[in-house]
Amino acid sequence: MTDFRRLTGMFVAAMGLILSAPQAFAQQPDRGDEPGLIADDGYQLDPEWQKQVVYFRTTEPPGTIIVSTAERHLYLVQPGGRAIRYGIGVGRDGFQWQGLVTITNKKEWPDWTPPPEMIQRQPYLPRFMAGGPGNPLGARAMYLGTTVYRIHGTNRPDTIGTKVSSGCFRLVNNDVADLYDRVPVGTKVVIRQKPEL
Repeated sequence: MTDFRRLTGMFVAAMGLILSAPQAFAQQPDRGDEPGLIADDGYQLDPEWQKQVVYFRTTEPPGTIIVSTAERHLYLVQPGGRAIRYGIGVGRDGFQWQGLVTITNKKEWPDWTPPPEMIQRQPYLPRFMAGGPGNPLGARAMYLGTTVYRIHGTNRPDTIGTKVSSGCFRLVNNDVADLYDRVPVGTKVVIRQKPEL
């Protein structure tokens, strides 16, 4: 009888661990958003994600931003069949989107107020965080239309080239500052999920 009780107790404990694991896993911090972490400015991006001028064929006029979520690149169209290409982090599966918007606002070292949907998914996030080096929005933000999405910097340069965000497009701080200085409010932004043939 003692062995039966011991086995029953072990079984109940094991089932408790198994049943609580998914909930504990769901509450794990999203490695893409780490409020308070100071960006490592010495982090070296893989050459694929480094800013560079590339040949780029498009019918869009110079000054247009084209985001290719499949490629994880953002292109700023330039004259002469070229573009400045930046490596970006994009929305994780289920958080990618496409469309045509304009930049409606720009901010340096923006404050961050995670939207209610994000708080529901990630309840450990702060409800507000003042702009600065530890803010997940990084050094600059460009607000996209009337959406909750932005093109912004990051305090996690190691996430460039990955699918990690809740729908925003992130660049390393030096790149987002460069882009910010090149585009005005009103800039057309085309977001594509699939490469154009």
